Amino acid sequence: MATGDGDEALDLVQDAMLRLVKNYGRRPQEEWGPLFNRILQSCIRDWFRRSRVRHRFRVWLGGADEADAGDPLEQQPDRASVAPDERAQAGQTISALEGALAVLPLRQRQAFLLRVWEDLDVAQTAKAMSCSEGSVKTHYFRAVRALRERLTDYWPS
Repeated sequence: MATGDGDEALDLVQDAMLRLVKNYGRRPQEEWGPLFNRILQSCIRDWFRRSRVRHRFRVWLGGADEADAGDPLEQQPDRASVAPDERAQAGQTISALEGALAVLPLRQRQAFLLRVWEDLDVAQTAKAMSCSEGSVKTHYFRAVRALRERLTDYWPS
């Protein structure tokens, strides 16, 4: 979700895992989760910085690369799946959630994703984000409040 590109995200996760093994493989297993998330967040921040620079050069040089059309077999509908209207509604809901997450400030997004998606507790999240537990609580609270405001059409209070 952080990159908006599945291939880039997989590359970032792989880089983070390699860094974890290389630098912290001898640490106790209990520390791996927060350490991995801290390394991954650093990789994501670095990726954002690099992509901003690349985007500037693309604009200066006259445009971006064309997106691949993808595998035609992957674009075929699955006949055993849910009804089209349900799929459309679910897609709209997911798109709204992704859009709401995308406009959150980076630290709020990190706190929310680490707490909700990664199921880390406050102390582990603080360690992964390199901040205090109070800061995590504040970022998480603000993220939840902002998401509730933006997504009232999809999840009424």
